[in-house]
Amino acid sequence: MNFVKRAGMSLGARKSKSAVLLAIFVVICTLLLGGFLLQAAAARQEAGAQRTIGVDATVEKKGLTAVLADRLGASDLVYRYNPELPVRAGARGFTPLTSDAPKPGAAGAGKKERGPLAVDGVRDSGMLLPFSYGSTKITAGRGITPEDAGRKVAVIERRLADKNHLKVGDTIHVRSADDRETVPLKVVGVFRNPTQDPMRWTAPHKLPGNALYVPMSTAQKLGAGTASVSEAVYKIGSPEQAERLHAEAEHLLGRDSLDFRVNDKAYQDQVRPIQRVGTFAGLIVWVIALAGTLILGLIVTLQIRERRTELGVLLAMGERKWKLIGQHAVEVAAVALPAIALAALAGSLAGQSAGDALLGRQDDKQAAAAGAPDAEIAPPTVQVEPATVGKVAGIGLGISLVSTVLPGIGILRLHPRSILTDTE
Repeated sequence: MNFVKRAGMSLGARKSKSAVLLAIFVVICTLLLGGFLLQAAAARQEAGAQRTIGVDATVEKKGLTAVLADRLGASDLVYRYNPELPVRAGARGFTPLTSDAPKPGAAGAGKKERGPLAVDGVRDSGMLLPFSYGSTKITAGRGITPEDAGRKVAVIERRLADKNHLKVGDTIHVRSADDRETVPLKVVGVFRNPTQDPMRWTAPHKLPGNALYVPMSTAQKLGAGTASVSEAVYKIGSPEQAERLHAEAEHLLGRDSLDFRVNDKAYQDQVRPIQRVGTFAGLIVWVIALAGTLILGLIVTLQIRERRTELGVLLAMGERKWKLIGQHAVEVAAVALPAIALAALAGSLAGQSAGDALLGRQDDKQAAAAGAPDAEIAPPTVQVEPATVGKVAGIGLGISLVSTVLPGIGILRLHPRSILTDTE
């Protein structure tokens, strides 16, 4: 009789034991699938968190220009960056804020005011610390984005907007530092700075309400030749990439007077836990695979001991020993296949809830404590994909093969006479 057909008859004759073996295999395959799903979900969430939070590297150097800042920003390691170019400017057609406190008599006597407006040329206002930490918020419109390069737009403070009855869409005229040129700027956003006006008299350009954010090209025009960038912040994926970016910065800018600082607190607070979950999931896979092999190997060994008489009869009838091992392997594999299907069904039904419980959604308070409140990490996405089920099937069938072949080595030492005459 064909040993495959005999394996099917054997499973039917031992329904209760086959059911127990199926239950054990379902548990093993479900745990394996859970480990793979959790590992994949953690990897996807980590990749999203790296792009959302990342690591900020701040570069300061005397003589740093917007062109050099853009060259470093073109690095493959950088996916977002923001240089800053602060300049002073004047106003035409609207009134800057002034201090409510009386001006001291000798303060600035005989000196001409350079400009009451503090204009900050940026590439991406969302990367500025006041905005990224959430202390300063956009209340109307939007901030400055990389798409604004070359455009004549501005984001103004709410107090300056209220005093001059300005709103998003209006146009203001700002004078250059040398009073030679007036630049019309369209207001695309209004922000609120929580800093209160000083109680003492303060120069207009130091008042928080007189701050404007404009694209870099506009700041260069208003600065009348000012080209030095105060600092540039680069967002990279992980702390490990900071050393490579530092090396690129030294190669491009030189080592002299180069200040390179890395802020990875948000990364450490939110990304590291996700990585630990992924590592734990990978460990689960190996432990379950090893434990499953040992458990099934023990079960098969016990079955072989119970079926010694059957094996002796088959050997006496001339059945080859490798076919006896093959019969056990087919029996276990036949149970493994429906177990894999049941595990896939269980994973599709309960995988997402398990991923939410272990990975979870990062709430706004934790993100704020990490310094990136607006960079909420996306919730984990648990997907049962064919490739993942294929991995489980491969490991499951591998377990069934190993757990039958290793105990089956004992069959090779069996002799029909000794089995049939053994009274134990």
